[in-house]
Amino acid sequence: MQSKPSLLAWITCDAVHIDPSSGKHTLLGVFSNIKARAFPVVHPYMVWFLTLTDVQPGKHMIKISLSLDPINHTELLQREFESQSPLHRINLINELRNLRFDQPGEYSILIEVDNDPILATNLTVS
Repeated sequence: MQSKPSLLAWITCDAVHIDPSSGKHTLLGVFSNIKARAFPVVHPYMVWFLTLTDVQPGKHMIKISLSLDPINHTELLQREFESQSPLHRINLINELRNLRFDQPGEYSILIEVDNDPILATNLTVS
């Protein structure tokens, strides 16, 4: 039986810089909630950075969804990525532009790899 991908890191930030000589990732402007003066509010740009391991070799699909209702999510992002080995750590930089929040609340975030949920978390918008 194959192991399910494991999530090692999940970070919301303003940007990720990758050093061209070392390949190291620098996360800029890490945050865990969004404060708005009025609603609806549009957050112009953010990055959801995640690190996976235990991903079987080959091509895989990641899907990230968001909703105020934990049952009916809206898909924000779906993209393919590749794994060379289950031993590798895979850093995925997921850019989100003009994300709209109609009202304050605890927004539910669902992350799936190959239609298998690996994280359900939330983002507070107030």
